[in-house]
Amino acid sequence: MKKRMEVKEAIHNEEKLLLKVESLSDEAENLHAKGQMLADSDQLAFIYLLDNGEDFVYLSVPSSFWPALKEAREHNLPVYAVVNGKQIFLQDFHTELDYLIENIKGNANYGEEMEKKVTDIFQL
Repeated sequence: MKKRMEVKEAIHNEEKLLLKVESLSDEAENLHAKGQMLADSDQLAFIYLLDNGEDFVYLSVPSSFWPALKEAREHNLPVYAVVNGKQIFLQDFHTELDYLIENIKGNANYGEEMEKKVTDIFQL
């Protein structure tokens, strides 16, 4: 089973968006961004893939934090995960997010609730 970390806080400043997660028992030093995102329509979340050298770790961004993603996207701010105090640059975050948003728009495969939430927050 893949490890999953959930964003617990989003800190937005003029330079970047920090997505803080709960502590991870594994060493955060081994985590690296994969530059890929998935949609989790059951949990209404976007999943960014991290790699710990052995397996993927899912960084789950629940819909409650999507307004922060929208603001970072509009201002083209880099997005970082903060895991055990380490900042990990989430490469290709906006490109992947844009791709998912476009795919979800008008696509019943993601479920009505996911489609509505994405449309409402990202104002499609």
